[in-house]
Amino acid sequence: AQGSSTRSIFASSGRQRAVERTSTAAMKQKATVSSSRRKSRKAYFTAPSHIRRKLMSAPLSKELRAKYNVRSLPIRRDDEVIICRGHFHDREGKVTTVYRKKWRIHIERVTRDKANGQTVPIGIHPSKVMITKIKMDKDRKALLDRKNRATKKGKYTEKDTA
Repeated sequence: AQGSSTRSIFASSGRQRAVERTSTAAMKQKATVSSSRRKSRKAYFTAPSHIRRKLMSAPLSKELRAKYNVRSLPIRRDDEVIICRGHFHDREGKVTTVYRKKWRIHIERVTRDKANGQTVPIGIHPSKVMITKIKMDKDRKALLDRKNRATKKGKYTEKDTA
């Protein structure tokens, strides 16, 4: 009887859906981590540069994914990318700038002309591009090896189980 009276109170105010939704939700895994939309957005938009680097990751092409067993990498200058979404989709080019403050990357030949004739690069979000060629250095190689090692951990082959 108690539950039905509560439901009727909320039915008129439009909060009934919220009550039902929370009752079916799974239990929170970590009490210390917030799932608040407000806090998540604040953390994202006020993130420092070293965290923005990781958040500004782009997926790898199918060939690179097969080669390195890694889905995505933080984008960097001199990576070659193809734009997958938006007005410039299917354009390929080299990353000229990673503009962490604005959450954008600049790609060569993705520009527009200003009224005074000056050309300016157009910012593209890294999630809207796909990396087709990686600029490899020792740090990047170590990162790929580390990520690849983590994917192999805990995997068993048929030989192990037999």
